[in-house]
Amino acid sequence: MKLHDVNTGITKNRKRKRIGRGPGSGHGKTAGRGHKGHKSRSGYSRKPSFQGGTMPLFRRIPKRGFNNAFAPVVKVMNVQDLEALCDDGMEITPEVLTSTRVLTGIFDELKILGNGELTKKLKVSAHRFSKSAVEKIQAAGGEVTILSPKRLPKERAELLKSGEVPRAHK
Repeated sequence: MKLHDVNTGITKNRKRKRIGRGPGSGHGKTAGRGHKGHKSRSGYSRKPSFQGGTMPLFRRIPKRGFNNAFAPVVKVMNVQDLEALCDDGMEITPEVLTSTRVLTGIFDELKILGNGELTKKLKVSAHRFSKSAVEKIQAAGGEVTILSPKRLPKERAELLKSGEVPRAHK
């Protein structure tokens, strides 16, 4: 160790770099920003999609398909989520899951998928179930209840026109 190594790494008392304060500071005139160009201007921030003036990828690729504004918004839960969150013999409905903040946001239907294992006996009510989810819930001694849709497509379209229900967000 030499004398010049004693203070290396100690930044507690280091003065902040004052830029744009004359040529003697080493960071005067252009203040470390170089000459001209976008990056030298105040308020500049490059957009994530900017590719150096080249035609961006999202504009080179053609549009495809459409987003159906009238499609029901479906939230998905797996059997393994029910296993982790619920106690044995519990009754599970979309209302219970929203009130306990397990499911958040606005949605029309709940679908239960069969990913994972289930050992607890549960009474599950939802709008949709996968075949494997039904098999696993019934194999564990539970019950499956299929709920009718919250809104029919025609009712949903009328509510969307009136502005009461937000559009589907994909």
